[in-house]
Amino acid sequence: MAVILTPDQEQFIQHKLSSGKYGSVNDVIAEALHLLEKRDQGYEAWLAQTREQVQVAQVELARGEGIKSDQVIERLKARSRQRKQQ
Repeated sequence: MAVILTPDQEQFIQHKLSSGKYGSVNDVIAEALHLLEKRDQGYEAWLAQTREQVQVAQVELARGEGIKSDQVIERLKARSRQRKQQ
């Protein structure tokens, strides 16, 4: 597989090589791919958790356990004021 890099990307890789942390271009690219994979896995886990939370919330709302929007807004405003005071 041939890869074409922009000048900025090439410079970035050269900088990483000159730091001494990496022994080759392949090492830099392998690390980058590893980090991309970890990021993707984290996103997928977040997405699954969010979908689960939405399903739980939908069931709660169907049972009438929801909170009125004006109450939510007031709670958020209060939380924001508390953060500003800290």
